[in-house]
Amino acid sequence: MVLYVATKNQGKIKEINKIMERADIICKSFPDMEDVEETGNTFEENAKIKADFLSSKLKDEYVIADDSGLSVDALNGAPGIYSARYSGTHGDDKANNIKILKEMQEKKDRKCRFICAIALSKNGKTVKTFHGELEGEVGYEERGENGFGYDSIFLLPNGKTTAEIEHNEKNKISHRYKALEKLRDYLNKVI
Repeated sequence: MVLYVATKNQGKIKEINKIMERADIICKSFPDMEDVEETGNTFEENAKIKADFLSSKLKDEYVIADDSGLSVDALNGAPGIYSARYSGTHGDDKANNIKILKEMQEKKDRKCRFICAIALSKNGKTVKTFHGELEGEVGYEERGENGFGYDSIFLLPNGKTTAEIEHNEKNKISHRYKALEKLRDYLNKVI
């Protein structure tokens, strides 16, 4: 089965394909896809907007889109849906991490979670949504070379950041993995 993915983020595509390969699902991206304005107030709403838009352009094809990010308790859930552009520039991982670390300097409560919402759409309409979370804490510095986004400041219970573990290890525990696992189970039942 082929699923089209409404993203230009090649890191996400690689991660999604790695997770879905066991189910004989191939995910294809659209690097030249039009940008879709994310006007939703939640990760789920933004995922639906993107998936519905692209699926309206691809007749009878399944499309998935995810919206994901970091939610920090001490920052009232920020950066939340603004995770990719928290520092003001979309996709500047380094600046986003620096901003979070600065805002967290005096905070004792460092609990946070990665959140992922995935929407499955066909012919411009959402079929179903899937949700996954990974609990952790905000670290005190950037560590690790693997991953992208907030991985270098996201501390797991074992004391490592998600950027310090191997991709295949991360793909077994991540918020995206948990949501994609639910999607995979759903597709296996209905298709």
